[in-house]
Amino acid sequence: MFSDFSLYSMPVVCFGMLFLVTAIASYTDTLPGGIVGSLMFLISLGSILGWVGDRMPIIRSFFGGGAILAIFIPAILVYFGMIPEATLDTVKGFMVGGGFLNFVIAGLITGSILGINSRVLVYAGVRYILPLIAAVAGAALLAIATATVVGFDLREAVMVIALPIMGGGMGAGAVPMSQMYASALGNDPAYYISILVPALALGNVFALIVASILNLLGKRFPGLSGDGQILKNFEHEPEERSPLDVGKMGAGLVISCGFLALGYILNIFIPIHPYALMILSVAIIKITNIVPQVVVESARQWYDFCIRNFVIVILTGIGIVYTDIGAVLGTLSLSYVLIILGVVVGAAVGAGLVGKLVGFYPIEAAITAGLCMANMGGTGDVAVLSAANRMQLMPFAQISSRLGGALILLIAGFLLF
Repeated sequence: MFSDFSLYSMPVVCFGMLFLVTAIASYTDTLPGGIVGSLMFLISLGSILGWVGDRMPIIRSFFGGGAILAIFIPAILVYFGMIPEATLDTVKGFMVGGGFLNFVIAGLITGSILGINSRVLVYAGVRYILPLIAAVAGAALLAIATATVVGFDLREAVMVIALPIMGGGMGAGAVPMSQMYASALGNDPAYYISILVPALALGNVFALIVASILNLLGKRFPGLSGDGQILKNFEHEPEERSPLDVGKMGAGLVISCGFLALGYILNIFIPIHPYALMILSVAIIKITNIVPQVVVESARQWYDFCIRNFVIVILTGIGIVYTDIGAVLGTLSLSYVLIILGVVVGAAVGAGLVGKLVGFYPIEAAITAGLCMANMGGTGDVAVLSAANRMQLMPFAQISSRLGGALILLIAGFLLF
């Protein structure tokens, strides 16, 4: 029945009224600033796109469903100037200056790590570096092979395409990489940014598509997939979950923010990305079991809230703020696109094969150690895991983006100097 149809957990008529108010406010430049207007706009637009994408047969099956529409339709609207400038400024301020992306990712990291069985965390963590290295090797080899076939310069295929795609996104990858290139080769860093970003953006597109295909492959061949669990043939008792409690959700919110702050504090003394230090901190606390179960459960419940309510907000914000359709369109030569596809597929295949050898499910290894190195960092991790329907793998995705990104910078420095 139409009356039973809902969007964002509210009756469709109520949601329609929210959408209408948001649209009128946006196009009359009366949308409230900050968190109020940004959430109204992102939720009202993203929920519709997510619902439509999850029900379009080809989009749902091969291109990430609602995740891909929530990212690229807003990006197209921005490209054609269909979103008012004031609304764009509000959303950009909220996503970037307001730190909403960090806020949600902190909740996802903290809740997913504390929610993992500690034996699983220890057993998987020490093995993870091998599929990570295999992803880099697979990406480089397939990029070189593809470049050879299409007649593309091999050094350029590695330095301008493969490395930025595997480099952990913009802030931790393309930006410092452009500084390194400028120092070694001359020209302004902005020149290299304009070259690196299109590869990064298109690589993120292919990572989403491959994630959706891997999800289908896991359903077709269940032996290849742990359905969100990364370790194969590893039995453990599931931890009990308590009923939902709004007080615990609030505690989980504060706990996740505290761990993010700890990552930034440790970054003063340890030159590693704060996200990576946050992951290590939460993992150590989980392994040593020094926090009460109520803290673990609070972080879990806040994670569940973020998954249910904020992922569509993040995806829509990624489309508006971080996805440049013009940059993607400007690179669409066949040879360039084929090499980028080769990088992404090579990363997934390399990580999946070696992951299987060290006791991981190949689908989960390919998604985390492979595709989550070949996307746009933290924003790409959310999108890829959403497309693959495996958000519980966020800790491993973040290890790929942060520690894997640092590995790529080391490789780039070695090749340049």
